[in-house]
Amino acid sequence: MKGNIRGFIFITLPVFILISSCAKISSPSGGPKDKEPPVVVKSIPVNGARNFNEKRFSVTFNEYVVLDKINEKFMVSPPMSKRPTVSMRGKSVYVEYEDELKDSTTYTFYFQDAIKDLNEGNIIDNYQFVFSTGPIIDSLSVTGNVYSAYSLDPPENTLILLYRSLADSSVSRQLPDYISRADKNGYFRVDNIRDGKYRLYALIDLDNSKNYNLADEEFAFLDDTLNISAETNYLPVIKDTVMVKPGEKKIADTTVMTGEYKLILYPAQKKSHYLTSSDRKLQYQLIFTLSLPPDSLDFEFSIPGTGENSYFIEESVAKDTVKVWLTDSVLYKQPEISALVRYPFTDSTGIQILKKDTILLRFLIPRSTRARTRRAPFNVYTNISTGSLKPGQLITLKSATPFRQPDTSLIKLYELIKTERLKIPYKILKDTLNSCRLIISAGLKPGKNYLYIADAASIGNIYGENSDSTGIKFTVRDAESYGKLRVNIKNYEGGRIIQLLDGNDKVVRGKYMKQDGMVELDLLEKGIYRMRTIFDLNGDGKWTTGDFAAGRQPEPVSFYGKELQMKEDWIVEENWDISEKNVKNLRIKTLKTRTNL
Repeated sequence: MKGNIRGFIFITLPVFILISSCAKISSPSGGPKDKEPPVVVKSIPVNGARNFNEKRFSVTFNEYVVLDKINEKFMVSPPMSKRPTVSMRGKSVYVEYEDELKDSTTYTFYFQDAIKDLNEGNIIDNYQFVFSTGPIIDSLSVTGNVYSAYSLDPPENTLILLYRSLADSSVSRQLPDYISRADKNGYFRVDNIRDGKYRLYALIDLDNSKNYNLADEEFAFLDDTLNISAETNYLPVIKDTVMVKPGEKKIADTTVMTGEYKLILYPAQKKSHYLTSSDRKLQYQLIFTLSLPPDSLDFEFSIPGTGENSYFIEESVAKDTVKVWLTDSVLYKQPEISALVRYPFTDSTGIQILKKDTILLRFLIPRSTRARTRRAPFNVYTNISTGSLKPGQLITLKSATPFRQPDTSLIKLYELIKTERLKIPYKILKDTLNSCRLIISAGLKPGKNYLYIADAASIGNIYGENSDSTGIKFTVRDAESYGKLRVNIKNYEGGRIIQLLDGNDKVVRGKYMKQDGMVELDLLEKGIYRMRTIFDLNGDGKWTTGDFAAGRQPEPVSFYGKELQMKEDWIVEENWDISEKNVKNLRIKTLKTRTNL
């Protein structure tokens, strides 16, 4: 009997284990990732409905969706005085509004890329819902591109405004008839427009008013009115593309939608004089900034009850920033200082006057602690800390506070010749415009090595703070260790400013030219550069922004179509035709042709 039981168990146990393993529950393998955007399956009313006058509409999708930054991206054209409410219920988006709809008007609701599916985040790009309160859907369009005036880069978050009213004041006083937003590449398209004459503008709207009513808002306007009709309507969208060969990496933002009209966005020129700020960040320093440099009326400063030797004043080169250095310790140890200032001020009638103000400036002196703290050293910054100077470049010393007269007996400058030090003479000069800058003049020669030594307390400021000892080795590089650029500028009559820009679009060099000719720039560090031309139409030697009230566009600029790669001991030679204004090639490629010196 026992043998039979054992045999039964021996046979049935493996079968049971086999059945159990076959019945084991496991997660199903994942299918392909969903890359499709949500699909509209129903809307009330249908998209493109006519004679619609209800207070809301809804759009239903084939899957659950979410609204991403809907308050930033959603807009209505023509605009409504009160913003519609956008909400979600299940798979549907609901839009409700309180405004009375205009008769026989086509409304376009722009969602841009705010609608995306819940799970994978696939977006519906540039989704629009359209209906008309009359029997006709207006179907005309306006397209274009907007660029920042000085850089010609596409600006962010730019509104496009279209007005039936041709008066200049309309853009400041009333809502536009049609509105849209430029994309990240500056391309814009305004759809569902009724035929007629219009004015076209672009605006970075800082107060969400959809009006150009703040002095610091960037703005663009088209010189001529638009005559929009079925005959002149611009419908096609042209893609300016770059062919990419297999294995090549596509340059970012090289596909640009090209529209019919070009808008140049500019910051308004400041016209009103006023005091921008007053500050006392340091115990012994007062700073005043002005909105504009003084012209006929100067900035005046005094501290009642103090002598003339209690402080001194320094102005910036443009004279729109004034620094007051307090030199009397009794004065600057006061937690509050009452200063009397007079400055140019533009009143409500537009007349410039000399305004008088008494300004209280405070500085909270930190409480002293029982524990002894080491006094912070007086920091000196120098241009030889990088280890090299250009031929002809002087040694400069800078600090955050005014220098006292340095002790030259504790400062040495040597030329290094193998293992020897040859002491060389020098002079230390004060910068007449900046008390926080010293210049060391010496007979430094290209290709030579030097050693700068400053003992402790050799340099200090007027407040008794002294520097630590320092020693810096540096070299004056040969001219052959730099690159040289020669560009033949041609095909333009009039003044122009030629600028060389580094990789961060910072101006490295600039040259003014009254006529065509050769620009030669030497002693250039190796790296990637770009070039810009400013067309100086008014002859003032600088870039001038636009003025809508005067009907003046900003001075045009253009960028050279290639990057310039500089190397040591190389010359780059190019021709630049600057006959066309406001040109910037987004598909810039590195220049390949170079010549050895």
